[in-house]
Amino acid sequence: MNRLTSLLAASLLALPVVADAQQKRALDHDAYDSWNRIQGQVLSDDGRWVLYTVSPQEGDGELYVNALRSETSYVVPRGESAQFTEDNRFVVFLIKPELALVRESQKEGARQDAQPKDSLGILDLASGETTKVERVKSFALPEEAGGWVAYLLEAPVEEDTTAAEGEEAPARPVAGRRPRGPGGRAGRSGGGTEKQDGTGLVLRNLSSGAAQQFEKALAYVFAKDGGHLAYTAASKDSTADGAFVIATADGSVTTMLAGAGDYKSATFDEAGEQIAFLSNRDDYASKQPSFTLYYWRPGSETAEALLTEGADGIPDGWWVSENGDVSFSDNGERLFFGTAPRPEPEPEEEPQDWEQVEVDVWNWQDPLLQPMQLVRRNQESTRTYEAVVHLSDGSIVQLADVDVPEVTVGTDGNAGVAVASTDMPYRKEISWESPGFNDVYAIDVNTGARKMLLEKLQGRGAQLSPDAKYITWWDGHALAWFAMDVNGGEPVNLTSQIPHPVFNKLDDRPQIPGSYGSGGWTEDDRFFLVYDEFDIWVTDPTGQQAPRSITEGVGRRDNLRFRYVPVDQEQDQVDETESIILSAFDLGTKDAGFYRDRIRGDRQPELLTMEPKSFGRFGGGFGGGFGGGGLRKAEDADLVLLTRSSFDEFPNLWVSDLSFSEMEQVSDANPQMADYLWGSAELTYWQSTDGKDLAGILIKPENFDPSKQYPMMVYFYEKNSDGLHSFRQPFGGGSSVSLSFYASRGYVVFVPDIHYMDGYPGESAFDCIVPGVLSIVAEGFVDPARIGVQGHSWGGYQIAYLVTKTNIFAAAEAGAPVVNMTSAYGGIRWGTGMSRMFQYERTQSRIGGTLWDKLPRYIENSPLFWADKVETPVLMLHNDEDTAVPWYQGIEYFVALRRLNKPVWMLNYNGEPHGLRKYQNQKDWQVRMQQFFDHYLMDAPAPVWLAEGVPAVMKGKTLGLELVGEQTRTAGSGNNP
Repeated sequence: MNRLTSLLAASLLALPVVADAQQKRALDHDAYDSWNRIQGQVLSDDGRWVLYTVSPQEGDGELYVNALRSETSYVVPRGESAQFTEDNRFVVFLIKPELALVRESQKEGARQDAQPKDSLGILDLASGETTKVERVKSFALPEEAGGWVAYLLEAPVEEDTTAAEGEEAPARPVAGRRPRGPGGRAGRSGGGTEKQDGTGLVLRNLSSGAAQQFEKALAYVFAKDGGHLAYTAASKDSTADGAFVIATADGSVTTMLAGAGDYKSATFDEAGEQIAFLSNRDDYASKQPSFTLYYWRPGSETAEALLTEGADGIPDGWWVSENGDVSFSDNGERLFFGTAPRPEPEPEEEPQDWEQVEVDVWNWQDPLLQPMQLVRRNQESTRTYEAVVHLSDGSIVQLADVDVPEVTVGTDGNAGVAVASTDMPYRKEISWESPGFNDVYAIDVNTGARKMLLEKLQGRGAQLSPDAKYITWWDGHALAWFAMDVNGGEPVNLTSQIPHPVFNKLDDRPQIPGSYGSGGWTEDDRFFLVYDEFDIWVTDPTGQQAPRSITEGVGRRDNLRFRYVPVDQEQDQVDETESIILSAFDLGTKDAGFYRDRIRGDRQPELLTMEPKSFGRFGGGFGGGFGGGGLRKAEDADLVLLTRSSFDEFPNLWVSDLSFSEMEQVSDANPQMADYLWGSAELTYWQSTDGKDLAGILIKPENFDPSKQYPMMVYFYEKNSDGLHSFRQPFGGGSSVSLSFYASRGYVVFVPDIHYMDGYPGESAFDCIVPGVLSIVAEGFVDPARIGVQGHSWGGYQIAYLVTKTNIFAAAEAGAPVVNMTSAYGGIRWGTGMSRMFQYERTQSRIGGTLWDKLPRYIENSPLFWADKVETPVLMLHNDEDTAVPWYQGIEYFVALRRLNKPVWMLNYNGEPHGLRKYQNQKDWQVRMQQFFDHYLMDAPAPVWLAEGVPAVMKGKTLGLELVGEQTRTAGSGNNP
């Protein structure tokens, strides 16, 4: 039992929880450490194997590799980042060092390069034999060929003869990058930071085990077909600097370019027949060396300098940027690279500290607020603008520039047209308009000529169709989808003839509504798929054919939400002649499943499976998953990998064929779940005070007895009822209560939906939540004197508001709440640097106007101005590095309630942002929150921090988690330093 949890033993024992006949036990805070998540799941191309990593909240995970047609299973301690080779014969992965060894090394002050490092693992699937290579930074496999692996070694550990006692040893550089010196120059002796050595690069034949090592490598890349491996190299004295290519068949090495300089961004074309890279070799001696784009083909003796600063087509005063991506078009006929204005040289000597002036100048004419500029400073200082060289004639075309900085070239770089959306003329409006505005251009890839297609489009911009024939966009003002030929012409309203709304009717923010979404294009850009609330429609971008529902209205008839599921992740268009898979979500029962359908014909969707489950959300399964989707299909087999979950079923991995008739479970990440009391989730219904029909989730403890009265926890954030069948981890993470944890410990949990009215966010919450709570109380199994409420951020605001209007709650936790909309309106969201104005005028805060237009609404919805009405004990979590809600909002509420002699506490985890990130802080927070609610709702003894506080002089000496009256005993046990 760890220190933090041992302090709680007495208070947890005071909680009355009844175990069932199988002696299940209630969840406690120790359960967090043993709870696992699934990551890195991969299905082999032949559909015969699946791999995944099972990792605890903190600690060492395990890599599982399971055969799907036999009982064979391999488990590798600490394996992760695993990949199957293309021939399905091997699994290659990294093996992390034991966490305990890493921490011990750090505790002992070992230099970073001497601390435990990753190893490489190679698992032979036929024999089960695993080969291990020590001290490996990274590895790569050819995408379309088996038989080879390349990996980059860590540098050998060297005795530190330079760092004096107490000095920090230099940090290990990131492979392929070096710290930058003055003037935009990669650092080297005399130019800033010392140049770094590369390390050993190994090319290994997986079948024979034969390996060949190449020294001083920094970065490397395989051709897709595995025929060649390119790498760049560097050494401190520059004798190893160069770009090289290895023919994997015989191990021969060709020097594409060598000599003192920086070499980077090596890339192959799709066929593996061309290589491009950047180097400043020819200008390396200058104070601000210029990069050149080089080109090489197999058979060439050396690389050819394609272009550099001053070439025709590169704007005057611009150069080839070392920060730009280098890539070939899919057909290999074009080479894309980045350019940028040449920066001003850095001064020869930096001013001394006493001479430096550090000041931010806020100018009202700045397109972006100064804080936004500062947040984006690094991004903007390395921004590049895409250009292209046409390899047939060497012509260079600049596609993007400072006015139109982002472009998309169609058909993987093959198309003759690029599309760009730019918000540059409208950047001031970002502070108060949401969504923002964009101008949309078509750009001729051969000439760079631009044509404006759309001006001041509000929304995310226009999207280019896969074959680059059309652009499509959502117009929230017209409540319609539109298409336009990329060569210009009149927009075509795709959805005007659809007899049902295609805008989101539940969008209750004071802004233009969003759409229900789209499903992509059919082959040859013939049709564009759009969604209404229930069904899927094919629309004609030429406007000649009327829209047609491919789901034949079955979704609307049966209250199902159909959506297209692309099972082949590499397919960017829908085949009209083949069957397709649709996810289905029952908007009434919240059941989910899959149907089969096709684009052509009038056949109704065919049911494959529908269950009271949530399908398809990868990434650990902690919440989310409001229906189907997220399938991953084996490339060469009709087999899919997915997750399946419900409130009481962890989202383990399952496999199925495309009929979904016989799903097979392939993981069991948390078998210990069977040892714990859990609960069940159901829908509950009521009406708001203004007569709206509402729904929510009601979670009842295991062994629920309707004749008893339970304490109840209320949690909410916008609308959650669609998540009825989502699994809820027994760990609330960095902000919120864990619904399953509280249910396990004997609480009823209520999660109500909220519907909003513009200008009245606080009152809307009251009108929905309080009647919902009363409707549950009326059923008789909830003690009306033992109801708590918890929420964070937007939920925290609403709780801070609710307790000024009702005393229905015996205790409330309001995390990171906005309590004064008048001061918050003019604040900054420090994570993005954005003004908070847009949030109140157009988005979640829902006031719907400026502070000057709607001043009474800002005051009426601000809990601070009504703090004298609060009678409920209030706990807040608000951290001093909150980048979303200003920390001073929590302070305003705390000092107001304190001045009014109201019971209030605020926890500030130093240096933490909007939600807690450090695991030890997350766990501490969950402990304190449970102590708070158990004290007020279950008559548990109060901990010291709640009853007496923790004086600043005791900070770092005690956590105050021990119960009042037990300080002496706890201190005597050694648990309270």
